[in-house]
Amino acid sequence: MKLRQHLFYIVLIPLVFLAVSCSKVLNQEPKNSTYADKFWQNKRDCDAATAGNYALLRSALASRNCYYMYGDAVAKLYFVIDYNGDGLENIQNGDYTFQYNVNDFANWTRFFKVITMCNTILERVPKISDANLALDVTNPQRYKNQIVGQALFVRAFTYFYMTRIWGDVPLVTEYYDNPLTAPELPRSPKADVMAQIEKDCKLAASYLDWGYASNPGQAVVTANKGSVYALLAHLYMWRGTTLKASSGGTIDLKDINSADTTIDAIETYGGYKLTDTAQYYKTFIGRSSEGIFELSMSQDYEEGSGSSIGMQFLRGQQYIAYAGDYARMAVKPDYLSEHFPDNDTNDVRYRKNFDYVLSSRPLCRKYSNVVYLNPGEKRSPVLSNNMIIFRLADMKLLKAEIAIYRKEYKKALDVINFFRVRNNTDPITDMPSPDDLMYDYILERGKELYLEGHNFFDIVRTKTGSYMIGWLTDQRYAKEGFYWPIDPHLFRGNKFLTQTPYWLGKL
Repeated sequence: MKLRQHLFYIVLIPLVFLAVSCSKVLNQEPKNSTYADKFWQNKRDCDAATAGNYALLRSALASRNCYYMYGDAVAKLYFVIDYNGDGLENIQNGDYTFQYNVNDFANWTRFFKVITMCNTILERVPKISDANLALDVTNPQRYKNQIVGQALFVRAFTYFYMTRIWGDVPLVTEYYDNPLTAPELPRSPKADVMAQIEKDCKLAASYLDWGYASNPGQAVVTANKGSVYALLAHLYMWRGTTLKASSGGTIDLKDINSADTTIDAIETYGGYKLTDTAQYYKTFIGRSSEGIFELSMSQDYEEGSGSSIGMQFLRGQQYIAYAGDYARMAVKPDYLSEHFPDNDTNDVRYRKNFDYVLSSRPLCRKYSNVVYLNPGEKRSPVLSNNMIIFRLADMKLLKAEIAIYRKEYKKALDVINFFRVRNNTDPITDMPSPDDLMYDYILERGKELYLEGHNFFDIVRTKTGSYMIGWLTDQRYAKEGFYWPIDPHLFRGNKFLTQTPYWLGKL
């Protein structure tokens, strides 16, 4: 079922799209139309709808760089945001009540737009005539399965992202022609939401392939079976560690074991391999050998951005022509000293990711593939780096966390040391205590996945907030104070909605 328009503040998702070559799915963009009955007729319509769905997801995650605000910025150890009048810096102290942030980051409207599009595809595509599709594809049913599988993945990913932000969220799995007549819905328990995510993922995996043999141009930036399995691995890790946060945070080893076997499948069948450190930056430009799922933000497809997260850190003319020596965001010196002490400054990630390291405002250059829209005069710079969602290094590192929960401490240390040695840092030779081993693990995640949208969720999952963040104390964790409030505007006319428990009376 679906929420009413006054809850979502959305209209019907556009259903007619710009027609282009079917092999150029990433070049397609949605166009408004009221003639839905003329759409959903052929392969071109399906490709356009799928492209529009990915575009909606990218827009949802790129808005005010929310993917990095939710996943990195609130973990205040990692970087600093300077005051600029919008209150963005407040979230780094665990205060999510500033009006602009409540109206934006606490509002789930943009995510439900993606859900609506997914539900539309899931309803409409199976009903398209095989005879119509046969004009362009040799196996209409297989083609429809591929389209449905991608929509299931996008819906599952969007719900996974929402449940990590808000916990309980309205669960909308039905299609409605008219959102104005759809029933109002309360927030569904997060356990139910995660069960639906798992169900969608398993069905999507049955429809999708490991590779991209039929569509190599869509590799990594559209979902395949590896993308689904990576999402499942994170789902199992999150559910297995946070579902019972309010009752002591008991670890569910069944989920942890499921994550382990899922990652095994990725490593066995996915065909992924870690990028050679000599080609370090290619990982973050996108479509590298270790990329599992990314959202295209490449200027090759006219999707570069002048306001993406990387641009918030870059300064100086060696990075952007005519740029000054100030950027709103900067790496915290404390992050560097904590993660890369003196004997670790030869670490590849230290040398490649950071500049101005001796200043009070170090610079992150992980995303620095600047392209000029006016190349002759080097004007109008945009960043042409994909948004990296899942990659192989992430999956391999999760193996260490799994081993710690299983009390297989030597195995966990071996994974941590693999990444240390791979990046030119000495291995840890003495076996740490379990608590210190978890600390070493979270430091390794913080080095490897800096500014990739994982750090805060890693800290929540491993319950290391009291010393990695400060404001996420054990007491606040037990009250599930890592979830966001919901924007009070969403309550208008919906008697079923309730505020996130930790934030009752605070907004």
